Amino acid sequence: MNLQNKIMLITYADSMGKNLKELHEVLNKNYKDAVGGVHILPFFPSSADRGFAPMRYDKVDETFGDFSDVEAIGNDYYLMFDFMVNHISASSEYFRDFLEKKEDSEYKDFFIRYSKFWGGEPTQEQIDKIYKRKPRAPYIEAEFADGSKEKIWCTFCEEQIDLDVTTDKTKEFIRRTLKDMCSHGAAVIRLDAFAYAVKKADTSCFFIEPDIWELLYDIEKIVKEENAEILPEIHEHYTIPMKIADKGFWIYDFALPVLTLHALYNHTGKYLKDWFEKCPMKQFTTLDTHDGIGIVDVKDLLPDEEIDAVKEQMYSQGANVKKIYSSEAYNNLDIYQVNTTYYSALGNNDDAYLMARAIQFFAPGIPQVYYVGMLAGSNDIDLMERTKNGRDINRHYYTAQEVEKEQERSVVKKLKELMVLRNTHPAFSLDGTIKVEADGDMLVITRKYGTDSITLKADLSTYQFEIK
Repeated sequence: MNLQNKIMLITYADSMGKNLKELHEVLNKNYKDAVGGVHILPFFPSSADRGFAPMRYDKVDETFGDFSDVEAIGNDYYLMFDFMVNHISASSEYFRDFLEKKEDSEYKDFFIRYSKFWGGEPTQEQIDKIYKRKPRAPYIEAEFADGSKEKIWCTFCEEQIDLDVTTDKTKEFIRRTLKDMCSHGAAVIRLDAFAYAVKKADTSCFFIEPDIWELLYDIEKIVKEENAEILPEIHEHYTIPMKIADKGFWIYDFALPVLTLHALYNHTGKYLKDWFEKCPMKQFTTLDTHDGIGIVDVKDLLPDEEIDAVKEQMYSQGANVKKIYSSEAYNNLDIYQVNTTYYSALGNNDDAYLMARAIQFFAPGIPQVYYVGMLAGSNDIDLMERTKNGRDINRHYYTAQEVEKEQERSVVKKLKELMVLRNTHPAFSLDGTIKVEADGDMLVITRKYGTDSITLKADLSTYQFEIK
């Protein structure tokens, strides 16, 4: 099934029911009209990062099911798969073969060897230039079967070894993997950590132009032959995704989550209006994802002092979001993200939460709703304390029975009604127009297409809204 202008659910294969079959049953029973697409987060065999350290792409993790289960969901909903263009698992056959055979490995060209890349050892100045998400130089010291050791490029965790996207061997792997994904029903392929994929000495090694465009166009050409789309995933200053949008690609609106929180916390739609008037229609909007709420994405869309205020306001939502969890005992509490469910970021306030979703659904683009958000889920403190992984606060495992129980809550019912409206009203066409008025604490958004129009009138102080 091809991409449609209908709400896309983001979920793990085992987060709404224990596997893909149960996920499909839950959706068909409860969300047939509310959800048009499903982004199934990485469902391949993986060694770390909840699927984002894939060992292979030609197989479904057996605990979730198999490709027939994926394809069955694809018969009812358009699908998005993840391709980790930047890295592969350290436990993959490719990297294990390289460690075993070194120069004789058929996969040696998959990886970036420090000595070859730098022509020796990099200087501290060169290391300092690199755009890093971790407080260290981006490498691991690999130990080969012959006892030798060598530094290999590794941007993220030690189970995620970077791929050399410039070699013929890796290019063929990329081509084959993308084609295979499309054959199993992918309508959209999300390019995870895309901006890190191109490396050049004496640069930031992040979104390196013009090389990054060459990679993007090459990937686009492969999937276009299969009638699929690509979605580069980039958390950075909004001007970078806007550059990508200017070239006609789909992008994410990662600025919307914080801008919406700011509007609701501070009772003003001023900054939302400014953003809606400049962001493209060809985008996927989010309020929540499997990661935290990105702060870097709103730099210069909000004044710095307003960004600082929003962070403090998030932390102050009762006992739900606490700075205490930023201690070193917890993993993945990145400086550029705040770990919370969106519902808890709004103090578990049903009215405020429904207004946030209404604003998202009226925004330019196709809305994505994360499974915890679809069920208006609160922070899972128990899971986070058990795993010591900050992001797990927003990764509750719902059984099929729990999902059924959540359907009885008023906020879940009302959200579902909003989702159905967004999927069915013709004024939400991506070829239509948007008009935004922000006056004090009143926000009015009108979407029009042809003779059809629909208007959201929202009071950002009382969290009451009406749709006409």
